[in-house]
Amino acid sequence: MIDSTILDKILHRVTRPARYTGGEWNSIVKNWDETPIRFALSYPDVYEIGMSNMALPILYELLNSQPDVLAERVFAPWVDMAAEMRAAGIPLFSLESRRPLTEFDVIGFSLGYELTYTNVLDILDLAGIPLRASERNDSHPLIIAGGSCALNPEPMSDFIDLFVIGDGEEVLLELLNTIREWKQAGKTREQMLRQAAAIEGIYVPGFYQVEYQADGTIKSITPTIPEAKPVIQRRIVTKLPPPITHPVVPYIEVTHDREAIEIQRGCTRGCRFCQAGIIYRPMRERPLTEVVNAAEALVDECGYGELSLVSLSTSDYTGIDQLVTDLSEHLSNVTLSLPSLYLKTFDTPLMEALSRRKKIGLTFAPEAGSERLRKIINKNISEEELLETFSDIFARGWTSIKLYFMLGLPEETMEDVEEIVQLVDRLRTLGRSVTGRTPQIRINLSTFVPKPHTPFQWVAQVDEEELNARQELLRTGLRRKGTRVSWQDPKTSLLEAALSRGDRRLGEVIRRAWELGSVFDAWDEHFKFDNWQRAFKDAGLEIDFYARRQRPFDEILPWSHIDIGVTTDFLKREYQRALECVQTPDCREGICSACGLELSEPACQPTGA
Repeated sequence: MIDSTILDKILHRVTRPARYTGGEWNSIVKNWDETPIRFALSYPDVYEIGMSNMALPILYELLNSQPDVLAERVFAPWVDMAAEMRAAGIPLFSLESRRPLTEFDVIGFSLGYELTYTNVLDILDLAGIPLRASERNDSHPLIIAGGSCALNPEPMSDFIDLFVIGDGEEVLLELLNTIREWKQAGKTREQMLRQAAAIEGIYVPGFYQVEYQADGTIKSITPTIPEAKPVIQRRIVTKLPPPITHPVVPYIEVTHDREAIEIQRGCTRGCRFCQAGIIYRPMRERPLTEVVNAAEALVDECGYGELSLVSLSTSDYTGIDQLVTDLSEHLSNVTLSLPSLYLKTFDTPLMEALSRRKKIGLTFAPEAGSERLRKIINKNISEEELLETFSDIFARGWTSIKLYFMLGLPEETMEDVEEIVQLVDRLRTLGRSVTGRTPQIRINLSTFVPKPHTPFQWVAQVDEEELNARQELLRTGLRRKGTRVSWQDPKTSLLEAALSRGDRRLGEVIRRAWELGSVFDAWDEHFKFDNWQRAFKDAGLEIDFYARRQRPFDEILPWSHIDIGVTTDFLKREYQRALECVQTPDCREGICSACGLELSEPACQPTGA
């Protein structure tokens, strides 16, 4: 255990020392000596980001519900704390018991964003754990990872012992049985990993060999032991467990400083750029009464004044208007937040239910300004429907709107970009005509990143010169309209594209970038693109090969051995329909899109409602 007097000597010298003290309300501290299996759970970013992650509290409660398991939390120390710890020789420790990470049996990372990869290495280094899986022995913790980035595990395969592919609620308990046997029977690390490799949804990269063609593309991905499967099936929880009602309450303000309930998982909209809409299929809803009961319990346990109803498309939840009404009756003093609204389903009943409460800002993601481009990306809303919805929104008193648009989408032209300016102008004019005053419209511009397991996974990312020209067109046009605009550095998006579609050779790049000082790459003030350029060069690789190369349909992709349930044939059909500007209907409208999912429940229907 880390001596508190040693910590006291450095905590007063770092920003937000409460990031490292633990002891928060609802945190769980078990008897270390009497609990044989010890997990450290990490989201590899600063405390405020990690404590806003939805996966960690689920796994924290799941693991701590097991009598023989304890789960504690650890996050990436901010740069000032990391420097102080290295200078003082203090190893990275957990929040609950302040035990060094080397004393844990398992360290589990939730990988939700590619630009946190160097933070994983920094966490391991601060803990005194060898970075590469091949350098660890039976004395070291098992390093595991899951999350959306694990659906292409290859770039981090040098550093992770095993990946959990898909929903973790069930497979983690199966993995626990293997870990119990490992501990009780005194098996070696190799024996335990072999046994784990046989579990559906577990990928042990060390048991696979990758061969490359002369042009750098992949020739084959082959298992090297009998227990390793040629194809890893994504695990899918068919019925969502009850929501978390006793989450840890931070002492300091975090990014999402509110209660949160995941009301549904999955999405049937089929936006062709959206990875989450594919990898979290099928749609699974929590029953309305379960959500209301959980909301009441959260208020009692945590005391927040705001509740967020979380999903990929909150307004698609069956009976969302009734849910908002019921929550308004039961929790009259709590502000409701619906962070992800689909314009087409933000209808009159939901508006009326929300309008009876304190007005909050509304956020929508049209993604494209022209109807043509929205058809290409399968954002199925017409210009007429969009304007009609916003007319109703303004008529019910909303004047603060946030809109998300994406630049660099496949088949995008400068005319499509100009259409964003024109659309915002029409909305401002509409708002003035309905309310008598100019609405506040904030615009967030992101850059299209081709993601694995999407219809656009083969597409080349637009080069920086073109992106800069499109950004400048928008900034100039929207500035004239008096609209607040935020945008993303194209270099950040370029790196994200390379890491998201990378193969396992990128492990050398990630390690070299970290050695050069790259940490917290997701933070503008710490993003050092020059480090990454040098890292790619030192590894003999080119960033454009991964990010800006159009890939043929017959190429073996780095994630080809990961089966998410949605077929490659479906993704190819959707890509072709995009090129033909043909929309695919939401499968809840009664037309199965034949995506390939085979479950006991129809893949395109919500379950659990």
